[in-house]
Amino acid sequence: MIDRAPLEKILFLDIETAPQIYDYADLDETGKKLFEQKTKWQLKEDVGFSEMYNQRSSILAEFGKIICISVGYVNITRTGREIRMKTYDHDDEETLIKQFFNLLNESQGKFTLLCGHNAKEFDFPYICRRALINGLKLPELLNIAGKKPWEIAHLDTMELWKFGDYKAYTSLPLLCHVFGIPTPKDDISGADVARVYYEEKDLPRISKYCEKDVVALIQLFLKMRGDNLIDEGDIQFSR
Repeated sequence: MIDRAPLEKILFLDIETAPQIYDYADLDETGKKLFEQKTKWQLKEDVGFSEMYNQRSSILAEFGKIICISVGYVNITRTGREIRMKTYDHDDEETLIKQFFNLLNESQGKFTLLCGHNAKEFDFPYICRRALINGLKLPELLNIAGKKPWEIAHLDTMELWKFGDYKAYTSLPLLCHVFGIPTPKDDISGADVARVYYEEKDLPRISKYCEKDVVALIQLFLKMRGDNLIDEGDIQFSR
């Protein structure tokens, strides 16, 4: 499927998330109890619920929120190809998701496929869950209720790399490394996002990190198709 997918019809994306409440101690008693019920099976002897909250609250849609969505696509021109990027970031999650959904709704027909890395397990369901919590209607590309697996217009580079091996998890940086895709040295990682957001209050820094992941995702997809990489000078950012 990957070599038959119309490249210019694919919207690539990545999200960054943070806890709704930064510190476990600031949760109300009901929130603490429900978090403990949800995560107790993951506890280890040397890890308490406070540390578990630091590790997992951002990636649980019930306790986290989306703070950034970066999207990109490959524009094919008469002279070649270019990557066009746009990022939506906002402290108000409802506003952020509405902006992203406006893009999906307004570009129906232009984009018929969504692609991310580990997106079927994380990005796509996280966006849908947080949208419903915010009372928002899902766009057609994300509304998969009742659809058969082959009717769902979602691609996932991690799933493509598994080749049916459901035990494997391979990170985007590792695949970029093995495919020889140059990636910039970041001063933050996913583990730093919550701290940078709450303590440094530097959302633009997080957005740049998210954008780099989308560029890397697109280049990885091209490599997996057997295509050449797109030159760094042919990447356009829009805000």
